Amino acid sequence: MREVTEALLALLNSGARGALATVVATSGSVPQRAGARLLLRGDGTSIGTVGGGAIEALVLRELADVIESGRARMLRQDLTRDLGMCCGGHMELFLEPALAPPRLSLLGAGHIALPTARLALSVGFDVHVVDEREELLSSERFPGCHLHLVDAETYFKRHVFHAAHDWVLIVTHDHQRDEDILALAVARPHAYIGLVGSRRKVLRLVDRVRARHGSEVMPLGFERVYAPVGLDLGALTPEEIAVSIVAEWVALRRGKRTRHLSVVGGREDECTS
Repeated sequence: MREVTEALLALLNSGARGALATVVATSGSVPQRAGARLLLRGDGTSIGTVGGGAIEALVLRELADVIESGRARMLRQDLTRDLGMCCGGHMELFLEPALAPPRLSLLGAGHIALPTARLALSVGFDVHVVDEREELLSSERFPGCHLHLVDAETYFKRHVFHAAHDWVLIVTHDHQRDEDILALAVARPHAYIGLVGSRRKVLRLVDRVRARHGSEVMPLGFERVYAPVGLDLGALTPEEIAVSIVAEWVALRRGKRTRHLSVVGGREDECTS
């Protein structure tokens, strides 16, 4: 049990994907009792056991599907009737995805970042706010967030990023800084990169990053860049803009069709699948 718990914590801390099976009820003769657990990692390795043999082979297949779908489920099996095992008992197992909360890196602690951080926390993001301005970066302004009083380059150097785990929003007070941060972000495997600004501004910034840093950033491409960030809600105030931004994230995470503001990479008026 301890080995499975430690492996699960390591999985979540790494930002990798996995799925966990827990025996929740049994009757009759069974190979494992309630509480037994089996963790399947995204790379196909596993730790723990729910009994071995046919039941474990079935559970591993079902866990692989849970990793793919992200949906929890119950699995009920009569070991003799369903699997041909000689035990003769019944087992109920709960299968659930093991996914760390997505990490959101907010580059900038200004007036748009403030309501965006609050909303992002409320929908399940692990929020990290990065800014060099000590007067803006406080726990009073950003309760529940991780605060990083460093420049963006230092922040990116200190952390390992994962394509399935990390989201970035660039919302600084300076166009040149936005350009520099975009170049740093696109060169790393983020799942999503958002850039606040007008269409004219973001197209100019993207073109400049391509021209100046093409060989460094092109292997990962700009398909993850959403600029301007957010959904087409007609938002004007910082609070409304935050709703537009976080609504885009919810739609992308849930795979829902919607209309983006982004004009980067041919995404204008594109719907998610």
